[in-house]
Amino acid sequence: MRHYGLDGFGVLLLLLSLTPYSAFGDENLTDPQKKEIVYEMYENYRKEFPEVKEISPETAMRAMKTDNIIFVDTRKPAEMEVSMLPGAITREVFLKNPSRYQGRMVVAYCTVSYRSGKFAMKMAKKGIQIYNLRGGLLAWVLEGGKVYDAQGETKRINVYGKEWDYPPEGYESVRLGFFERHF
Repeated sequence: MRHYGLDGFGVLLLLLSLTPYSAFGDENLTDPQKKEIVYEMYENYRKEFPEVKEISPETAMRAMKTDNIIFVDTRKPAEMEVSMLPGAITREVFLKNPSRYQGRMVVAYCTVSYRSGKFAMKMAKKGIQIYNLRGGLLAWVLEGGKVYDAQGETKRINVYGKEWDYPPEGYESVRLGFFERHF
């Protein structure tokens, strides 16, 4: 059998690309239906990093009130330009000095928390505890959390691709091109 270098995520992307577009981002879905889809996607991804501790968006929002939480965005810069969680830092900033964040709850995220789950798993192998935000940025906004860009609060969210196009009512989906997402 030939191996084409696809990991579980690559195989998933390949399968999703073969699914008819109408199956994704149905604009007739309610926010509770979108939330259910987002959490279901996350649970499927989670099978690749089951040992990683997770935190729900609601719990993370409550933790923000204590100022003892730091969010680490594991997405590409073009995705972060669209919107980020409050006070989030990039993966690169975190990796320059992880000890700086000792004593704080470190929570990684991405669109649906697949990439952040993989990041948290790598960090755990190095002895660094990072929580993964359950359902990622999509779950965050579907649960009522706010996102920000350089000008302040925004209603725009990068959904990475059509397979993840489930923003809440009132939000604008932003999909970047292939090269913006991968390079």
